[in-house]
Amino acid sequence: MPEVRVGNIFAPPVEITFEPWVKAWAEACTGLNCDGLSRGFWNSVTILIPSVVLSIAVASVNGYALINWKFRGSEVFFTILIFGSFIPYQIMLYPIVIILREMGLYGTLWGLVLVHTIFGMPILTLLFRNYFSSIPEELFKAARVDGAGFWGIYFRIMLPMSLPIFVVAIILQVTGIWNDFLFGVVYTKPELYPMTVQLNNIVNSVQGVKEYNVNMAATLLTGLVPLIVYFLSGKLFVRGIAAGAVKG
Repeated sequence: MPEVRVGNIFAPPVEITFEPWVKAWAEACTGLNCDGLSRGFWNSVTILIPSVVLSIAVASVNGYALINWKFRGSEVFFTILIFGSFIPYQIMLYPIVIILREMGLYGTLWGLVLVHTIFGMPILTLLFRNYFSSIPEELFKAARVDGAGFWGIYFRIMLPMSLPIFVVAIILQVTGIWNDFLFGVVYTKPELYPMTVQLNNIVNSVQGVKEYNVNMAATLLTGLVPLIVYFLSGKLFVRGIAAGAVKG
């Protein structure tokens, strides 16, 4: 902190210390609790994993069914899904509160998982539908001739050929869910707040001295998970996002 107060913010540190990082993780106060970001981190992980798995699983099956297994009303169903991508989240806050309350899930992590799963499906369904449309139709027809059914074609043909678009979906969902603040603060309670809400409480705390070094450490810790995902899968992300853009 003495170096911060000098004002030369672009100078390298005179003394290397990890104390702000430790305090941000385990000691910083977020309201009544002073256990840092650690509790919010595990809450975010608990929310993230089932939300990503469920939304991608359902959306991939939706996209596969819409492109290769036409049914009555499929285009209307797809239109409704796409329309859902453009509905502002804010106008849905109160209706979802009522729904979650009636289901007994309001203020729980599983209620927030359900919200993220539902709101992630429209755009993911569009991505999977466009990607699956770029896969040669002859493969699909040949599999049906060989006796493969709906799930056989999905697991044996579609999934092995769809790694890039699954990586795109994972990155989009991980980034969106991990960085979410609005749903986290509305649909959970203080002891179940995700990491972003904890970060907001640390940075906006008005008790004592404003510790900019702790705030910055907390910010970097919060953004670490999406950064790691991007660094590990950047090439596949570009391949997947470009797939299905053109056909033929």
